[in-house]
Amino acid sequence: MNLRGQALNRSRCPVRARRGSRAGAERGVVALEFVLVFPFLMMVLFGIIDVSLLLCDKAVITNASREAARAGVIVRIPQLTATQITNVALNYTQKNLVTGGTATTPTVTVDQSSGTSTGSPLTVKVTYTYEGLVLGSALSALTGPVTLTATTVMNYE
Repeated sequence: MNLRGQALNRSRCPVRARRGSRAGAERGVVALEFVLVFPFLMMVLFGIIDVSLLLCDKAVITNASREAARAGVIVRIPQLTATQITNVALNYTQKNLVTGGTATTPTVTVDQSSGTSTGSPLTVKVTYTYEGLVLGSALSALTGPVTLTATTVMNYE
């Protein structure tokens, strides 16, 4: 009986050893897969963040263009000059743009070429170079800067 009992114990031991090594090997494969997939997951995450900030900055310059145009066309004596309209847009962007590190100042172009009489159009164009936080700056280094532009046209009241 001892021999039989020993034979049973011996047959069970190798099975336990195999199970333990298989679980360890599976953990190793899972760790390897994680190491291979993790950089791509981080690139997707930072890409989503950069695109979100880009869209936020686009909305800010669109609103700045609209605010400046609205300030320029309302009835006022004396009417705002092109420099004053430009300052309205720059003040709006200075308070609201989301930047990572050094911010570039937007370029504001005011076109009053048709005059400032009632019904004449006023065009305000705001251009901004987006730098990005992580992937945006790396992408800008490869492809060049991402330039956002917003134009608003309103008629004088």
